[in-house]
Amino acid sequence: MKEFEAKVQSWLEGDFDQATKMQILKLRNEDPAGLEDAFYKNLEFGTGGLRGIMGVGTNRMNKYTVGMATQGLANYILKNCSGEDLKVVISYDSRLSSKEFAKIAAEVLSANGIHVFIFDNIRPTPEMSYAVRLKGAVAGIMITASHNPKEYNGYKVSWSDGGQVTSPVDKAIVEEVAKITDPSQVKFSSDLRCGEIEAMGADVDELYLKDLLSLRLSPEACEKHSGLKIVYTPLHGCGVRLVPEILQRSGFKNIIHVPEQDISDGNFPTVISPTPEEPAALKLAIEKAEQTGA
Repeated sequence: MKEFEAKVQSWLEGDFDQATKMQILKLRNEDPAGLEDAFYKNLEFGTGGLRGIMGVGTNRMNKYTVGMATQGLANYILKNCSGEDLKVVISYDSRLSSKEFAKIAAEVLSANGIHVFIFDNIRPTPEMSYAVRLKGAVAGIMITASHNPKEYNGYKVSWSDGGQVTSPVDKAIVEEVAKITDPSQVKFSSDLRCGEIEAMGADVDELYLKDLLSLRLSPEACEKHSGLKIVYTPLHGCGVRLVPEILQRSGFKNIIHVPEQDISDGNFPTVISPTPEEPAALKLAIEKAEQTGA
């Protein structure tokens, strides 16, 4: 028996949910090559966290691999961070399963006695970093795959300064995650115990927006050019929650939206890949700019 087949069998016989097992059987019957790709290795947790295709298997982003990564992170925090009230901030984007993965991460951290602050809806990565510092958290988790196609998701870890984890902490976290080789090692808590998981929302948004406004290099220039027509598109992502608002508060009166792309949708229905570096992704925005004289 090949190594990946042994992994497949362990998932079919192990304590995995029925939907996962049914998906494995479907792959076995309809896409053997896809099944092998899903199990031939473990999804690597690198210095930037996790990133991969969503689906069943050890080489995919799913609730089990997210849970294992979070348990490794929790173990590192508990071993190396001092304090009675260890806190972690969690945010997530509009991608498919992002909210589910964020909830899994929150439950695992809570089960390990770590205080979690989680946003009540999608928020962009910079606001997660801001909230880490605002709440005095030791770390932050952002569920996102940035500009990758819709099939992907990811798991980024920030440290207490809100920035990406750097050496030597990053490598030490990677080592702790590597020790979690089976979902049975993960502490899952379905009981969201009061005080251990707290939702954040408009209150943090308001503080974030006020601090952003205070950092403007030239409020006078914003006022002088307040009539400037600006086309904005979030490409179905999180930015729509904050970018138009901060532009308006900065004095810009003509913010022009791309309505089709204001919809936060992990299927990214109007683009192949949600990256502004690709001209095709900005096609609708450019057309809108030409139509409105922006």
